[in-house]
Amino acid sequence: RDASADRAKLEATWGEICTDPKVEVWAAEGDAGLLASCIAVITPNLTRGARPFALIENVVTHPDQRRRGLGRTVIEAALASCWAQDCYKVMLLSGTANRSAHAFYDSLGFERDAKQGFLMRPPAPREES
Repeated sequence: RDASADRAKLEATWGEICTDPKVEVWAAEGDAGLLASCIAVITPNLTRGARPFALIENVVTHPDQRRRGLGRTVIEAALASCWAQDCYKVMLLSGTANRSAHAFYDSLGFERDAKQGFLMRPPAPREES
């Protein structure tokens, strides 16, 4: 489902992520390499007493490592960091059909009915005739 990028673009983007103080990557690693990860983006905010908010995205656990607590560990670490930075809320999105992920996020304390999410993607390029 993911569009692939060439290695140079991936490395440049990784460099941006690693140097942006508002972006945090949380990971669980083992002998087999990266097992689970998520990214948290802290966004400065002019409302709510100028307290920031955060978005957690790209929550991924290797299929062979699921149901071992690794996803929970990385998300709880990200949440602890967000709270330590005085975020007034943390949001995440999940695909509407991904019921097992929804149950997982419920178990972490996320409220699925607190807000309504909306998503827009760029329009597809028009074909020339």
